Amino acid sequence: MHAVELFIQDLAVIMLIAGVVTVVFNRFKQPVVLGYIVAGVIIGPHTPPFNMIQDEKTVHILSELGVIFLLFSLGLEFSLKKLAKVGATAVVAAVCEILLMLWIGYEIGLYFGWKTMDAIFLGAMLAVSSTTIIVKALNELGMKQEKFAQIIFGILIVEDILAIGMIALLSGIATSGSVDSGDVFNTVGKLVLFMIVSLVVGILIVPRLLSYVARFKSNEMLLVTVLGILFGFCLLVMKLEYSVALGAFLVGAVMAESRQIHRIERLIEPVRDMFSAIFFVAIGLLFDPTVLAKYWQPILIITLAVVFGKLISCGFGTFLSGHGGRTPMRVGMGLAQIGEFSFIIAALGVSLKVTSEFLYPIVVAVSAITALLTPYLIKAADPLSAKAVSIVPKKVAGVFGMYSSWLESLQPQGDKAELTKIIRRILLQVLINLALVVAIFLSGSFFVDGISAQIAGWIPDAQIQKAVIWGAALVLSLPFLIATYRKLQALAMLLAEVSVNPEFAGAYTSGVRRVISEVIPVMAIVGIMLLIFVLSASILPPLNLLMFVLLGAAGLLWLLWSRFVKLHSRLQIALFETLDEAPEETH
Repeated sequence: MHAVELFIQDLAVIMLIAGVVTVVFNRFKQPVVLGYIVAGVIIGPHTPPFNMIQDEKTVHILSELGVIFLLFSLGLEFSLKKLAKVGATAVVAAVCEILLMLWIGYEIGLYFGWKTMDAIFLGAMLAVSSTTIIVKALNELGMKQEKFAQIIFGILIVEDILAIGMIALLSGIATSGSVDSGDVFNTVGKLVLFMIVSLVVGILIVPRLLSYVARFKSNEMLLVTVLGILFGFCLLVMKLEYSVALGAFLVGAVMAESRQIHRIERLIEPVRDMFSAIFFVAIGLLFDPTVLAKYWQPILIITLAVVFGKLISCGFGTFLSGHGGRTPMRVGMGLAQIGEFSFIIAALGVSLKVTSEFLYPIVVAVSAITALLTPYLIKAADPLSAKAVSIVPKKVAGVFGMYSSWLESLQPQGDKAELTKIIRRILLQVLINLALVVAIFLSGSFFVDGISAQIAGWIPDAQIQKAVIWGAALVLSLPFLIATYRKLQALAMLLAEVSVNPEFAGAYTSGVRRVISEVIPVMAIVGIMLLIFVLSASILPPLNLLMFVLLGAAGLLWLLWSRFVKLHSRLQIALFETLDEAPEETH
């Protein structure tokens, strides 16, 4: 049988069986994702009487496309505006959940005597809940618009971001075989920097490109452009040795800020559904039913750990951020399952050959059980919270009420709230500018060999080559350094105005305020330059050449200051215009 015929046969088997099984699951109001996994088990090599899939390698490649489209779709649902609205609650609850579940999973792995790497990966698999299953369950129960559901969606957004970081971190840990605090800090720092720069640059470019293509009123042109950007960025991410899942998620988040987001979602949905189905079927192919009998005890313990661990961590995090009543219980119950990211992390462990074979089917079994439990847990949240309220002593309930009131009193009101908003906005702009500057110098360090080879014909001296590369990076950074200085100056003036009271400073008020407003930005710029020197040490020229480059940059600043200011202002306006634009309505 020819390769093409084998491929068509395998694809036909997957789609036919998946179609039949998911219809059955839909009739019984069960998650469709679970139906895909069961379809994979039915046609898999571990289910008698025979293996219905001939070329598992090709199916695996197609399932990787499923990962890309799945993470891309999650990115499309992610929005910087949504993240700003959910606020501290989502961050606090997600961090509490991930930290506790990482620890619980690791301890369970060690308790059963599994390898350290198995325990680490198990903790990561248990840390993230399933967006697909939760959204479907809340839709079916008609609770999607309720307050607790909005908190859950916010937590899921933060989880997605942290999960992408975990995937990148686990890849590094699996490759090196150890966990070094310096390496972890370095990895996370570079990852955050890469994400910030990708989002900022992407938001400046991609929505405008998509708007231009959309003018032709051709769905085909828009779809091909979207897919081209998606796979092109995924390739770049892989070249930089990050997870392809990271690239897919980031480019989806960038496109989420486009006015064409609703059209893109409609166009990408059938492609996503096809490849996502193959991904979940491929998970089922790896599932060995005999593992259920052999490892029933770990499956039971891990399932209980997921339900109670997420109930406690998410509920506590929600309460800690100021929500009382039934909300913490409802949030905890709603997030008590594992799903897509758990499978992706499990597949990562298998592909890197660092986890044991039994771990994958155990996680699939736990996911299936918790997926089935999710709708019932959400329904049980209200009676359980009512029962908990009746059991809690009045004094303890009073303390809880006082805590909630105290948190409300900490919220800035009136002018103070407006001032806090302005300070946050300035700090965000400083952070973005600083991230872009650091990214420019790190890019120069990363591509130094290639750039040196290109300019070696004109500049044979290696030290002068470094001076040229470092100087070019500095010139590219000047608009962002100027903007950083001006934002810090505005912040310093604001802080000086607020902190220096004329009643105490008297005649010296204006002088003290002037000193504060000048010293803070100058000291900050000195600190930023020292940071740049450290990060770009590999391309830093000798002192004499460095002084020459700095003098040249100073001359450019003097000549072109206003032009640099205008250039940055245009970029900033373009960025905030894109974020403020409303997406086009669906028709």
